[in-house]
Amino acid sequence: MFPNNFLFLLFTLLSYVFPSLATADYLIGVGSYDSTGPAAGVNMMGYANLDQSTAGIHFRLRARAFIVAESSDGPRIAFVNLDAGMASQLVTIKVLERLSKRFGNLYNEDNVAISGTHTHAGPGGYMQYVVYSVTSLGFVPQSFDAIVTAIEMSIVQAHQNLKSGSIFINTGDLDNAGVNRSPSAYLFNPPDERARYPRDVDTLMTLLKFVDGTSGRSIGAFNWFATHGTSMSKDNTLISGDNKGAAARLFEDWFTSNTTNSTAFNSQDDINVLIESATAIKATGGQPCGKTTSQGFKVRKNGGGSGFVGAFCQSNVGDVSPNVLGAFCTDSGLPCDFNHSSCHGDDQLCVGRGPGYPDEIKSTKIIGERQFQKAVELFSSAKEQLTGKIDYRHVYLNFTNIQVSLPGGQTGKTCPAALGPGFAAGTTDGPGAFGFQQGDKKINEFWKQVRDFLKKPSDYQVDCQKPKPVLLSTGEMFFPYAWAPAIVPIQILRIGKLVILSVPGEFTTMSGRRLRESVKQTLISNGNGEFDNNTHIVIAGLTNTYSQYIATPEEYEQQRYEAASTLYGPHTLPAYIQEFKKLADAMAKGRKVVNKGPPPPDLSSVQWKLLQDPSGESPPAGVKFGDMKQDVSIPKSGFFSKGDKTSAVFWSPNPRYDLLTEGTYAVVEMLQEKRWVPAYDDDDFSLTFKWNVANGSTNGLASLEWEVPDTASNGVYRFRHFGSFKKTIASTTEYFTGASSAFTVS
Repeated sequence: MFPNNFLFLLFTLLSYVFPSLATADYLIGVGSYDSTGPAAGVNMMGYANLDQSTAGIHFRLRARAFIVAESSDGPRIAFVNLDAGMASQLVTIKVLERLSKRFGNLYNEDNVAISGTHTHAGPGGYMQYVVYSVTSLGFVPQSFDAIVTAIEMSIVQAHQNLKSGSIFINTGDLDNAGVNRSPSAYLFNPPDERARYPRDVDTLMTLLKFVDGTSGRSIGAFNWFATHGTSMSKDNTLISGDNKGAAARLFEDWFTSNTTNSTAFNSQDDINVLIESATAIKATGGQPCGKTTSQGFKVRKNGGGSGFVGAFCQSNVGDVSPNVLGAFCTDSGLPCDFNHSSCHGDDQLCVGRGPGYPDEIKSTKIIGERQFQKAVELFSSAKEQLTGKIDYRHVYLNFTNIQVSLPGGQTGKTCPAALGPGFAAGTTDGPGAFGFQQGDKKINEFWKQVRDFLKKPSDYQVDCQKPKPVLLSTGEMFFPYAWAPAIVPIQILRIGKLVILSVPGEFTTMSGRRLRESVKQTLISNGNGEFDNNTHIVIAGLTNTYSQYIATPEEYEQQRYEAASTLYGPHTLPAYIQEFKKLADAMAKGRKVVNKGPPPPDLSSVQWKLLQDPSGESPPAGVKFGDMKQDVSIPKSGFFSKGDKTSAVFWSPNPRYDLLTEGTYAVVEMLQEKRWVPAYDDDDFSLTFKWNVANGSTNGLASLEWEVPDTASNGVYRFRHFGSFKKTIASTTEYFTGASSAFTVS
């Protein structure tokens, strides 16, 4: 059974060994860079849960990029897949400024796309509009800088790695990685339209395989598939790439292990001798296999971005949940109310279950594995080669007042941004505030008073948004600065017969289908034979900026979460389709966009920053940072077996003094010939870094927790912790390391 099928693996390995016979039609390059933000005390972006602040790392976040160019001076595009909740307008602005300083106008707003994976387990504080930064206490420069730098460096790497090569495309269905979390809203769509599709979610995965034209070896793979980054719950406090980040880690590790001659550590030395050697080395202080500097301890599986890059990108994810077992009431275990996703009227009791329920980390890995396995299948059998033009179109739109042509000769108009009460109810992936339900079309008097205190919506807004009742008129709120975007970008990127639609939000399943079909038909009708039914259209969700959800007008009628979060009113989707068709028409006819629209504001100078940076700290009396608070507890058997869990706790300051980018806070080292060699780090699923403050103290503790994987070799191991601190806010940063006692895996 896949992926252990011998013939399948043999075919896969042979495809690596023998160079591709395809012609090299493009310049291609890939890059990858660590984007992990502050791992302590920063609210996470996604669930808007005030209690959910970072307290460690499940595994690290990355920005992964590809560049495709017709020639060294010809048209090119750069696409970045970012392990983050979504793209940010301010991030995009600053990335483009940095790229301009490096490359002039080579990479710009027209041909660069930055797309979020939609993990809900990354640090927030990098958005520029109030409604997206309230829970993070405003702007967090450290979060922002980590993301901007990672995007910049991933593009720089991809640019530096440009070489002659080919791109292959493949598609296939993945049936068990997503379910519709608003099925009652989906049923509002016309029956004849629903009858055209086998399911109420899109199951298609589209994958690109990048092949070096000289060696014939693959250098990367990017795919698009729709499922939410909500396998990790709103109670999780560990930084995580969620299921898409997990899939990427699995893919990159799999590729590396199948294309190198490296072997796993497999020491068979006498255990007693090893223990004695370990004790002797620890007694002398033991040096790590690398310098303890601001780069920390490097244990990168993909060569720090220079190796194979596997990226799992987001698509029309709006109503698609990875919690595939469905939603159940936490008090009774019964299914939730179908129309409102609540239990006895309480939305907080209705929660979706992932395939590893009740273990969210297990669910994350399972959904990641399912995407990874499908990607490997498509990657290994990809034969259709992309050839043809590299092209792109991009415009900015003021989405608060677009005239929309509707069927039957009627017209409509988009509205200033607003959120309805169904938004406050949250979803089955992360229930919201008590007292709200999805589908609510009334607001009680208490919440009306709260709303009016903040900003009473205008009569125009109330009428324009119907049937959505306006809970927050964010498009009419400007103190201390804009609460929601008014100007949003749309973009089309083309690689031959692949067309990528960059959308600044979360399209629901049916919304995405309508957009893809409309654009495809426009291209075919106006492309003079360049496009046909074999043209691939993919949606890249949450790209370049974020403007929440896009539901169909029919789904908008029920006002579940996605519809209540459709900012610009009932005609939002028709407006997107109308404007994308204009771009598609221009691309098909070879026309440039003359009016690129009003540029979005740069609000960096007015951001509120209420979260304070750590201001210096010292360890408790009599200890140093890196000293053990709690050493490894050895079991009675004297050794650990596969699947066992072990841990060590170190005195450790706030990890925000240095993010140890492209490094690690935690390592499990293995003893080999009297030398400690890194085996696992905080980018591995098996090793978790947790940080919190000791009870009744101001001092911090780092807990390194390792579940011995089935692939671990027998031998002697120890924990190693890396960190940094300042004695005062004005002092220089100092670095430290600490190690646990040795222990045996047998």
